[in-house]
Amino acid sequence: MGEAMISKRTTTGRTIAAGREVLAGRRRGLRAMLPFAGPAVIASIAYMDPGNFATNIQGGAQFGYLLLWVVVLANLVAMLFQALSAKIGIVTGQSLAGLCRRHFPRPVVLAMWVVSEIAAMATDLAESLGAAIGLSLLFGLPLLVGLLITFAATYLMLVLQGGGFRPIELVISAFVGAIGLCYLIELIIAPPNWHEFAFHSVVPQLAGPDSVTLAVGIIGATVMPHAIYLHSSLTQDRMPAASDADRRRILGYSNREVLLALGVAGLINMAMLAMAARVFHEGHADVAAIETAYHTLVPLLGIGAGAVFMVSLLASGFSSSVVGTMAGQVIMQDFVGVRIPLWVRRLATMVPAVVIVAMGVDSTQALVLSQVVLSLVLPVPMIALLMLSGRRDVMGVFANRRATQVFAILAAGAVLVLNLILLLQTAGIPVNVPGFD
Repeated sequence: MGEAMISKRTTTGRTIAAGREVLAGRRRGLRAMLPFAGPAVIASIAYMDPGNFATNIQGGAQFGYLLLWVVVLANLVAMLFQALSAKIGIVTGQSLAGLCRRHFPRPVVLAMWVVSEIAAMATDLAESLGAAIGLSLLFGLPLLVGLLITFAATYLMLVLQGGGFRPIELVISAFVGAIGLCYLIELIIAPPNWHEFAFHSVVPQLAGPDSVTLAVGIIGATVMPHAIYLHSSLTQDRMPAASDADRRRILGYSNREVLLALGVAGLINMAMLAMAARVFHEGHADVAAIETAYHTLVPLLGIGAGAVFMVSLLASGFSSSVVGTMAGQVIMQDFVGVRIPLWVRRLATMVPAVVIVAMGVDSTQALVLSQVVLSLVLPVPMIALLMLSGRRDVMGVFANRRATQVFAILAAGAVLVLNLILLLQTAGIPVNVPGFD
């Protein structure tokens, strides 16, 4: 829906009008940030999806608070890449996928589209499974039935996109708030050792090859391909900018939102790991699957704690499934210029998940498989983002500064190496890390 077609009476129309007031200097303070908030909140869901639940639970159960610093480091890298993705959309008025189609050779673009579609399906598999597991555990439903309910619920939420960008942003923000509230309650029920929490958040330590493997898994699954593609699409033409000065102001608000939204996501991930460390580390260190965590949590802390845990998982699964489908739409329409009905897009990402569950594949194994697929695809958007955001013919005066580009390349290189290690270990090929053999 184009801006001209959005009435100022709608939520989206009022948001655009408020943003123009800010750019004109007629609105200041906290109220000035609100019209620009939303894209980073949606992107942040990728960092609180069911895959994060599984990784953080396993990390806390096996190693206590030891790997908290890994969560912090991974979140800082994520902030950098999400900020760059948002910048591309704001400056160029195009998504990352659209810029790839414009600036890269067609065979390269088609190859990027194919692997990105595979990533979209893998993303939806993991995220839909998370919600389905939650429904199954809470209400005793077969996993396949929970999966179909998840698809129907997320489709209804996606229909909100027809009313502009603001309604879906508000819904996703509510889910983020629900996940955060659930983990605040969990920390009250089972408060962590705050001294160890603070110490291990800033002091890097590892404890043998198993901890290396898990640290690699946490970092390797942090920067998600679909979140990079989607963030640029959410910021392109979201708020009209008449000049470079306007774009600089919008970029400033965008960067603040990235810091805030992904900061909250990071705290939630730290709370997940801390809860597992507090409850499972002594006596239940073998807890690794979400289902096992729930069944172990209830007798230890009561049905209330188990219910709160499942509510957070449901909120994560539903919201991340919505975001995954949104990313799939962007990948399809911006790489190859093809627009398809929403229900067709939803069906395309639904089929692989239904087939895998119907075949009786273990849900935890399916989650691991999806993360491996995402690891394989991750270099595609990361490298494209670094190439395009550093080019002056694309970004003009907003091209990445040398220091930013060098730091981003080093961060990308580290993430990609860690992903390679994770893939080799998943394939059963031992990888020795010096000092931790």
